[in-house]
Amino acid sequence: MIMNLTDLKKYMEEAIMKPLDHKNLDLDVPYFADVVSTTENVAVYIWENLQKVLPMGVLYKVKVYETDNNIVVYKGE
Repeated sequence: MIMNLTDLKKYMEEAIMKPLDHKNLDLDVPYFADVVSTTENVAVYIWENLQKVLPMGVLYKVKVYETDNNIVVYKGE
């Protein structure tokens, strides 16, 4: 086991849900005041926030599904 799922859920709540859930990204999230809120940039934002709270070396990739046909995978590059 890489990580306890209860801990992962807590990290995801802090890094993703609290700052983004039910928010107008362009108006309510300071990061997107200067960055266009594309799916690619949302993936980068999630990566950066998760990196802050997860143990070092645990995060491998972030995958954001905008639609069934539009998926972004970001690996911190």
